[in-house]
Amino acid sequence: MTKLLRYLLAGVLFSGLMAKAEPTHGTDWAASETSTMNGRQLEVIQHGVNPEWGYKAPQQDTFMVLHPKIDREHAPLYVVLHSAGHDVKSCVECTRTVGNHDIYHSPEEFYALYLDCRANQGDWWWGGMNVKDAGLIKRNSGGDPTPVEKRVIDTVKWAIKKYNIDANRVYLCGNSMGGSGTLGIGMRNGDLFAAIKANVPAGIEHVSNRMYFPPQSVPANVKIADPPVVIDYSAPNDQWSFGHERFVKAMNDRKYPLYFYWGPFGHANNHAGIMKINDLINSFDWLNVKRNEAYPVFTNASCNHAIPWPDHLDDKTPGQINAFFRWKNLSDSKTKLEMSLFLTSPADLKTTFEIPKEATADVSLRRVQNMQVMPGKSVQWTFGALKGEVAADATGLITIPSLRITATPATLTVKK
Repeated sequence: MTKLLRYLLAGVLFSGLMAKAEPTHGTDWAASETSTMNGRQLEVIQHGVNPEWGYKAPQQDTFMVLHPKIDREHAPLYVVLHSAGHDVKSCVECTRTVGNHDIYHSPEEFYALYLDCRANQGDWWWGGMNVKDAGLIKRNSGGDPTPVEKRVIDTVKWAIKKYNIDANRVYLCGNSMGGSGTLGIGMRNGDLFAAIKANVPAGIEHVSNRMYFPPQSVPANVKIADPPVVIDYSAPNDQWSFGHERFVKAMNDRKYPLYFYWGPFGHANNHAGIMKINDLINSFDWLNVKRNEAYPVFTNASCNHAIPWPDHLDDKTPGQINAFFRWKNLSDSKTKLEMSLFLTSPADLKTTFEIPKEATADVSLRRVQNMQVMPGKSVQWTFGALKGEVAADATGLITIPSLRITATPATLTVKK
């Protein structure tokens, strides 16, 4: 059977499953039909809309849930937002073949939630927010989420409850338009997602608006949770990557967590092909970041490469930001936080990049679970033989400047 024939038969199967689905509302969603995908149970769910989402007209939406290969309690959840060229059906179909939009492929021990945004006109993850579409940028600007964003969040919360998911291990990812949605929806919901990963996101306007990046500022009445750890891999020779210099600067200035990789791989989705140009894109273990654990943010690092945006888009040199920093949580009490900081080493990471033996970076502490520090209050810190005192900023964030980090783990201790 040819690949085309298999795809057409799969399309007929999925269409039949969806045709049988009855729209439901609220939390009473149920699978209309089930099938098997790569040895894993696949549920197809079609439903109506919750009036609280704010849609102007009735509609039906579809999402799919792929079970772990071996069902288990408290499994993690892998949430996927498809590209503009896909719908939920074709997105899931991609997972049959290695190399076909690899970001869509969930680990076998995870539940996977695949959402759709093609069924209804104008229902796009990014809201059409590309620099070439000024009218839609204006219409979808600001910090307020659109109906589709509200639907995504409610569906993720439904899945967590329905499948008894480990709520501290929920991850969001997407390709192209789905990458833009991953940044825009994921960054704003750090109280839900542990980490997010964007494969060639189609624009940074969505996240810039929802996070009030400059020239905006966060309104006094808006509280934004510490964001998830962010992984982004983009290409300067991809027109959709326009504006990444603004995104990178805002993440650094706001002291938000970013692992960023680039190279001239265009608007690609095949990891093997991308890794021939930049082999770091899968080097950080983002699927073991936990929402209920503190993490360090590395900014102004000496080992970062100069980004090619906006003036050197023809640069063929691959690069990275923060690619080599790692950490391990040791303790988190009401009076003390301990965290081991170190650089990865050639023994642990095989790469064509030269891994530095040491690097300096400012280190900020986010998602601290127990030791809350009031704005302006001082804490004491030690890092190896170094020690000092630093005051929390206006949001209560603690930043220790210019730490020298090597491949030998050193413990950062912060005490009230």
